[in-house]
Amino acid sequence: MSQMEYLLKYQQVDEKLLAIEKEVTGSQERKNYITTKNFLTQAPEKLTAYETRAQRMEKQVKALEDSYNELAETIEDFNNMDELVEDGADISYYKKSIMQIMDKLRGIKTEIASLQKAIADAGKEYQDFKKKTIQMQNLYNNDYQPTYKAYKAKKTEEMNAIKVQLDEIAKHIDPAPMKKYLEKRSERIFPVLCPIKTINKELRCSKCGMGFPISSLEKIKAGGVVECDNCHRILYTE
Repeated sequence: MSQMEYLLKYQQVDEKLLAIEKEVTGSQERKNYITTKNFLTQAPEKLTAYETRAQRMEKQVKALEDSYNELAETIEDFNNMDELVEDGADISYYKKSIMQIMDKLRGIKTEIASLQKAIADAGKEYQDFKKKTIQMQNLYNNDYQPTYKAYKAKKTEEMNAIKVQLDEIAKHIDPAPMKKYLEKRSERIFPVLCPIKTINKELRCSKCGMGFPISSLEKIKAGGVVECDNCHRILYTE
């Protein structure tokens, strides 16, 4: 067999390996495993974020309560309003001041109520997320992880058997073309090898339809490696 024939045989067996790799990547077992694993990896950070947010809002509530109490104490200074009037003070000025303080107090109470609701909502979100985290942990430990490990072990056994066949075929292929093939494979180019076809009396890559110079035929016939300028696959003549 020629080098190209061995390469084509290698690609034929390699296609079976690729099919299993794609099957594993797209399997529900792997999706379940990856989804729960990613969730559990991010869960501690999210739980901490909930706690930090709640603590920040509690500090805001405390600051607002302090401001409220200070303003409430200021109103007590107006308890001697009668004495101020008797001393000739401008009663309208003090009434205006009291109204302004009362408006501020109402505004602070509204902010406090809004923050307290936000804290309660955040607390519920935290508990819900914590509950979901526990559920995901149970699913991961008792179902998704062991199921995927068993599935992957089975598929790995199948892939290893194919790799043994590939290694045997590779013994008959020179290092340079084998290296070139594996480079293409690692770049997710498959099939790596494609025949040249005559389309409308012109030589073209059978995969992408790119034109192919006749002068390169001699290089292929001499055992050289020629790539398609467009899809970068290795070309050969049937």
